[in-house]
Amino acid sequence: MMPALQRAGKPSRETVLSLEVLARSAPGDTQQTTQFATLVRHFLDRFFTGEMASADGDAKTRLVQAVCAIGVPGLVIALYLYTPYHLPHRVRTYWEQAGDHYFYVVYSLVAMGLVTIFEWDLIFPDLLDVFVLASLPVREGRLFRARVTAIFVLIAAALFDANALAVLVLPAATDPSHLFRFLVAHIVATGCGGIFGAALFLALEGVLLGLLGDRLFRKIALWLQGISVLALLLALFAYPAVAGALPALLQHGNRIALWFPPFWFLGIEQRILDGPVTPAVFSLLARIAFGATALVVAVAVASYPLAWMRRTRSLVEGAVRRDGQNLAIAPVHTLLHATLARTAQCRAMWHFIGQNLLRVPRYRMVLVMYGGAGAALVFAAIARLKVVGAGWGFVLSPDGVRAAVPIIAFWTVSGLRSTFLAPADQRGRWIFSVILGKAGLPQVRAAHRWVFAWSLLLSEATAAFACAVQPAGFRELRFATGQAMVAFALSLLLTDVFFLYVKTIPFTGAKPNSETNFALLLIPYLGFFPAIVLFTVGLEPVLEASFARLAAATAVACGAHLWLGHWHRVQMEAHELLAAVDGDEEEFPQRLGLRY
Repeated sequence: MMPALQRAGKPSRETVLSLEVLARSAPGDTQQTTQFATLVRHFLDRFFTGEMASADGDAKTRLVQAVCAIGVPGLVIALYLYTPYHLPHRVRTYWEQAGDHYFYVVYSLVAMGLVTIFEWDLIFPDLLDVFVLASLPVREGRLFRARVTAIFVLIAAALFDANALAVLVLPAATDPSHLFRFLVAHIVATGCGGIFGAALFLALEGVLLGLLGDRLFRKIALWLQGISVLALLLALFAYPAVAGALPALLQHGNRIALWFPPFWFLGIEQRILDGPVTPAVFSLLARIAFGATALVVAVAVASYPLAWMRRTRSLVEGAVRRDGQNLAIAPVHTLLHATLARTAQCRAMWHFIGQNLLRVPRYRMVLVMYGGAGAALVFAAIARLKVVGAGWGFVLSPDGVRAAVPIIAFWTVSGLRSTFLAPADQRGRWIFSVILGKAGLPQVRAAHRWVFAWSLLLSEATAAFACAVQPAGFRELRFATGQAMVAFALSLLLTDVFFLYVKTIPFTGAKPNSETNFALLLIPYLGFFPAIVLFTVGLEPVLEASFARLAAATAVACGAHLWLGHWHRVQMEAHELLAAVDGDEEEFPQRLGLRY
């Protein structure tokens, strides 16, 4: 009886109702969303789904991967610390514990700095905001407040993600004597460090954009981002050396500690933990930390409105574009067209790749991240921190110098592959179906050759640097020849291996589904990369024993290249003969890759 009454009281789904009836029905189920909240959600969505998100809805996957990448390192180190803190008959000394605390403050600072740099181009208005949102009935002040709120939410969420998991494990791992004081010290120190890292780059971009204007700022932005990523990753990779030298750096009045931001926030943690009995240097560093954090936050807040206005004015007025060939690059293009890019298809591919990398900000950002990581790894491998009394310096590591070439070759090839297969919005790639159909072997090989050329150039430059910095006993012909051969062989073989199963034109294909798995994404970097570097460093002295061995190794590398090239040709021929079309090609004539 009751179900019948319910069915009688409610109109069936087949009943056609007027818009007025639908508008008046169930007023409690309708939730009104304010314009401000909608704008905030829009800006937050754009932080994660900008030019690097495809139209197929993989933004959530990328967001989960980013969350894991930021939050997992702190958890892993906390689990690792359980063993040294619970060894029998072994007490963790005061400075060893301070070194453990140092990792978390430097990681929070670095993680928040990298997040801010990665979102650099979306912090201020872009063309979409000016020509779409500005035409809507939305007040400019509301747009400004919504974007500021979205930035605040992004920074707060990233800061929580970078430090939350470690807080859950650290008390059990380190077994502190005063749990509440330990938690307060850790949260305040890492929170201040993360806020400082984010506010520092917000203030840097705001001040430079406000003073120089958008046109001049864009000319130096890429270099500024690269140097910033390099500095942040160097601070993180230098953690083992700095943590081991903390007593020497902080106990002897070394002034470097007063200019190194991670030490400031370590001072906050030690000051809260130790209370009145803390060493004087930590009290001084804590005062510097609070003052520096307040200063950069104030500068970021004060400079943002001016930078906002200058960026908006520049977008409205437009930039004067000068079309024409750079006279300095013209001879380089002539040489390349006569050697590596002799065919018209190869030249078209080379110019297409170069123009995309120069014009799309997010592609450049991927390259900046990879380039900064590679340069930081090279510096961390070559330089060793040496502290003597109140002085400090760096010494060269012979094995680190040998490792520079494989590091540069690996990160160049892997970085370019990740950029070519970046999950960007590719709904305009239907034009290639009109012009070329499926990508053929000439187009794919041209992209491989482009990657090989850049990898060879950077690797050979690194080899020349290794020959220049090695001690006098190593500056001989066999060492230089060995470094040049290793640079050539690694650039050739790594390009073949990384692009073995790539069958698409750069920037028009997506990674396989297996490569969206975060664990599988880490395999080349945690497994393949260390093995290549260690194998190369161990093999180089053996090859440099005689020129015959160098010649034999070169022949082996060329043979492996020919075999990999044959295998790739077989894969491409099988791909071109496939009769079945994929989903993108099926929808091409009707929708041109556009959503309804």
